[in-house]
Amino acid sequence: MIALQFSIRPVRRAGVLGLLCVSLLALPACSGEDPDPSGQVGPNPTLPEPTQYLVPPMHVASVIGWKQDEKPTVAKGLQIQAFAKGLKHPRSLYTLPNGDVLVVESVAPPGAAIKRPKDLIMGWIESMATSGGGTEGSNRITLLRDTNGDGVPDLQEVFLDHLNSPFGVALVGNDLYVANTDAIVRYPYTTGDTKITAPGTILTQLPDGPIDHHWTKSLVASPDGLLLYVGVGSNSNITENGIQAEKGRAAIWEVDRATGRARIFASGLRNPNGLSWEPRSGALWAVINERDELGPNLVPDYMTSVKDGAFYGWPYSYYGQHVDPRVMPQRPDLVAKAIPPDYALSSHVAPLGLAFSAGTKLPDPYRDGAFVGEHGSWNRKQFNGYKVVFVAFKDGHPDGKPQDVVTGFLSNDNKARGRPVGLAVDKSGALLIADDVGNTVWRVTSASQ
Repeated sequence: MIALQFSIRPVRRAGVLGLLCVSLLALPACSGEDPDPSGQVGPNPTLPEPTQYLVPPMHVASVIGWKQDEKPTVAKGLQIQAFAKGLKHPRSLYTLPNGDVLVVESVAPPGAAIKRPKDLIMGWIESMATSGGGTEGSNRITLLRDTNGDGVPDLQEVFLDHLNSPFGVALVGNDLYVANTDAIVRYPYTTGDTKITAPGTILTQLPDGPIDHHWTKSLVASPDGLLLYVGVGSNSNITENGIQAEKGRAAIWEVDRATGRARIFASGLRNPNGLSWEPRSGALWAVINERDELGPNLVPDYMTSVKDGAFYGWPYSYYGQHVDPRVMPQRPDLVAKAIPPDYALSSHVAPLGLAFSAGTKLPDPYRDGAFVGEHGSWNRKQFNGYKVVFVAFKDGHPDGKPQDVVTGFLSNDNKARGRPVGLAVDKSGALLIADDVGNTVWRVTSASQ
């Protein structure tokens, strides 16, 4: 596979951007070794000089799925079992107050017509990266009920069906909200319901097609239940579909639950997911998929507290005020406002799930911090991500390096048995992991249980 590569050096300040060095090279996309990404975690990641590509290097893990007796590997002191198998592309999880677990099974909506050769390549990559069995019958929510707490559901029921690429779920009182790709929809819910048949009511419309590049819409309710927060990803890598296609995107919206009125809470967040409340500080946190095609170690994906009114750089800059030279016209005024995120997770790990550990009954090292589901890279030779990590917190802030908690989603020859996405903590204190390639929900508990 061939990559056409430009070597560039951007001016790292707001203002006129010069291309100081331009050279056209034709290099194998998978030749050589990628730089070590281990220095790209924490509050001050290493940021190499960017490299631009006409055709990005691609290394996609082919899907093999899990054999009958296979399961992921967990860190010392933990054990893991399948909670549910044979699902249809499970993407996110939500634990109801009575202990029932909702599994959101979802696939991307039909995309816009292909406009460029690279779009064809990227479409093929996405289909490879999300394959793992048929997806017919997806775009629904399945309920799992474990009445005796033995880690095996006694009931598995289709709870809501015929949805439009759903992702986020939030319950406030008797109102269940589902974030489809095009709208937040409210349904009536009574504790113990195993199926909802009533038609939903649209609370507010969300940006969707015809392109709908980042279609997942993460959702969380405010602690007082008055507001909803929804993540709306960008419609491109770096505005190649035009700036008008980005209206209302790359942002977290705040939605009034009573009226549906919405405002932009924070912006410049390319693809925010895993919206969650940090239990000590009460701050809203999210994991963010950053931009591609600047090299194997750019740009680090990250997790961050999300501040009201803050701008986090996309598309004009990354990790604070590091200018992206590809975006035209440049906006030095916005770059000057861009703030760096709290904590880098390394480049191209594709974090899609975030769950704080409050309420878990896992061993002490996992009692104060956040679990992150890293879906995994497709655009560097050495795969990055494909695991669940734990980031310890102290006084409401990340403290130390990420620790591998659940691995083994890649086989020894780098084929994908599974890919972790959404995370949740169940009523018993176990960690649940949605695996959209393995079509499984995994359940992690203490080895002593």
